Amino acid sequence: MNVYEKIVANIGRKKMHMTLIDPATSGVEGSAKIAREAERAGTDFLLIGGSTHLTISHMDESARSIKKETDLPIIIFPGSSSMFTKLADAIFFMSLLNSRDREFIMDHQVKAARIVRESGIESISMGYIIFEPGMTVGKVGKANLIGRGESELAVSYALTAELLGMSMVYLEAGSGAPEHISKDIIHDVKKHVTIPVIVGGGIKGANEAVEIVRAGADIIVTGTVAERTTDIYSSLKSIIDSIR
Repeated sequence: MNVYEKIVANIGRKKMHMTLIDPATSGVEGSAKIAREAERAGTDFLLIGGSTHLTISHMDESARSIKKETDLPIIIFPGSSSMFTKLADAIFFMSLLNSRDREFIMDHQVKAARIVRESGIESISMGYIIFEPGMTVGKVGKANLIGRGESELAVSYALTAELLGMSMVYLEAGSGAPEHISKDIIHDVKKHVTIPVIVGGGIKGANEAVEIVRAGADIIVTGTVAERTTDIYSSLKSIIDSIR
C-alpha cells in the first residue's frame, strides 16, 4: 500500500494528523527530534520542507536523520523545484492555485517533473490554496488571498483542483497564523468535493484542532507548534488525541 492509499484508507475511519518539519528552521538534529516525538505522540505522517531555499543536499541530510528515528512515511512538502530528496516516501506535487505568479502555479512543477519521475518516488497531486492572513507563504507565493467570508470562492478553487484531476486539496492559512481558516469555509469545501481535504495554519492546540475536524477536514497539519514548544511530545499529543 503506497502513501496515498494509506491516506484514503483512513478517510471516514479516523481523522489524520501530519507534522510539518522545516529543516531550515529546526536544523538536522532538531528535525530528527521533532520526528521522534511526533511519532510518540501519534502523528500519522511527516511532511518535510516548507522553506523555498532548502537544497537537495540539505533535504537528503535531514531525511536521512529523520529515518534513523522513525519509520513513519515522509512526504516532501516543497516550497520550490529544488526541494527534493529520494529518501522520502512521497511528494506532494502541488500547484498554488491562487498565486498571481505562474512560477508557483506551474513553472516549479515543470522544472521538477523529470527528477520526480526518474526518481521513482510516489507523486501525490494536490491543489494548494492560501487564505487570509497567508503569512510568509502567502507573500512568497504571491497569493491572491481568499478572505474568511469568501466561501463560494473557496469552493470554486477546491472544485477546480478536483476537476483538474488533483488527488487532494490543501487549505492553508499560513504557518504561525493567528487564527485558522473559517469553519464555514471548511464545511462548505468538504460538502462539495470528494477528494481528501487538508487544513493547516493557525492550529495552536486541541480546541482549534477539534473545530477544524468537526467542520469537515480529513487531515490537519501542524508545524509551528512543534518548532516553538519545549515539550514537543505533550504539545502534539494533546492535539492528536483531541481529533481521535
